[in-house]
Amino acid sequence: MSGFKDVVGHKDIIRYIQNAVSQNKLSHAYILNGQRGSGKKMLARLFAMTLQCESGQSEPCMECRSCMQTKSGNQPDIITIKHEKPASISVDDIREQLNGDIMIKPYSSPYKIYIVPEADLMTVQAQNALLKTLEEPPEYAIIFLLTENADSLLSTIRSRCVMLKLRNIKDKLVKKYLMEELQIPDYQADVCAAFAQGNIGRAIMLAKSEHFNEIKDEALQLLKYLDEMEMHEIVSAIKQINKYKLEVTDYLDIITIWYRDILLYKATKDIEGLVFSDQLKTIKEKAIKSSYEGIETILQSIEKAKMRLKANVNFDLVMELLLLTIKEN
Repeated sequence: MSGFKDVVGHKDIIRYIQNAVSQNKLSHAYILNGQRGSGKKMLARLFAMTLQCESGQSEPCMECRSCMQTKSGNQPDIITIKHEKPASISVDDIREQLNGDIMIKPYSSPYKIYIVPEADLMTVQAQNALLKTLEEPPEYAIIFLLTENADSLLSTIRSRCVMLKLRNIKDKLVKKYLMEELQIPDYQADVCAAFAQGNIGRAIMLAKSEHFNEIKDEALQLLKYLDEMEMHEIVSAIKQINKYKLEVTDYLDIITIWYRDILLYKATKDIEGLVFSDQLKTIKEKAIKSSYEGIETILQSIEKAKMRLKANVNFDLVMELLLLTIKEN
C-alpha cells in the first residue's frame, strides 16, 4: 500500500486529513462519498493508517509496527465491516461487528477505527442501530462510512458525520498515471481516461480489459464503414452488437466519443484534444462529410437510445433506428 504522495488527485481531501490529524481536530464519524473505483477505500485506509501510526505525524511512516500491520490487513484496531448478503448490510451485521465491539478499548493503538464499505447498503434498521452508537461514541472510536450515494443514508446519520466528497480527477492526471504506472500506450490511455470520466479505478479496469478493447475495435470498424453498408449488412451488424448487450452503454459511449472527436476537429481542426487520435485520417474525412446539425442529431439519438434501452425497448429495434440515423447524418 502506498502513501498519500502516490494517490492520484483528491488533494483537497488529503490536505483536510493531514490538517485534521496535525491539529487533532477529529470527528467521530466520516462519510466518504464517491463513485465505485474513485478511491474511497484507499483514502479511508490511509486516514486510518495515519491515525494509528506510531510516528505521530500527519502521514503514515509505512515502517512502524502499526503501519506494517495495516499494510498486511492485520491491524487489530482497524476493523472492516463485512456482510454476508450481497445486496444489504443487516442490523445484525452492525450490531455484531460494530456496536457489540466498540465498547472494548483499543488493543494497541490510540483509536479504534471501523470502516464500513458500501454503507449505502445498510437497511433502515441497520442505520438506526448505527445511529445509537453515533449519538454517544466512545472517545477513542472513529467510523468511516464509504458510499456511492450519501443521500441514501438517514439525515440523522449524515448530520453526525463529516462529509468528504470525492470529485472527478482531471483526464490528464488519469492519463499520466496509466502511462507511467501501467505502461499503457498514449492513444489507449486517452481512450481509457475519456471513458473513465475522472474515475481512476474505472480507468485502470478499462486499461487492463481485453474485452473493452475488443468492443472498441468492433464499434470503430462499424462506424468507419456504416455509410456504405446495405440494410442486410446493418441487420448483421446488429446481431454482432447483440454480443455486447450487457456492455451496451460502453458501446454507445464509444460512438458518442467518436462523434465528439469529429465535431471537435470540424470546429477547431485541433488534433491535440482528440480521443481517437490514432484514427485521424477517418475523423478528417467524416468531419468534411458531416454537418454540425447532423452530428448534433446523432449525439441526441445516442442519448435517446440509452433511455429506450433502460426502458426495456426491444434491443434490435433501438439499435437499428440508431444506426440508420447515423447513416443518414
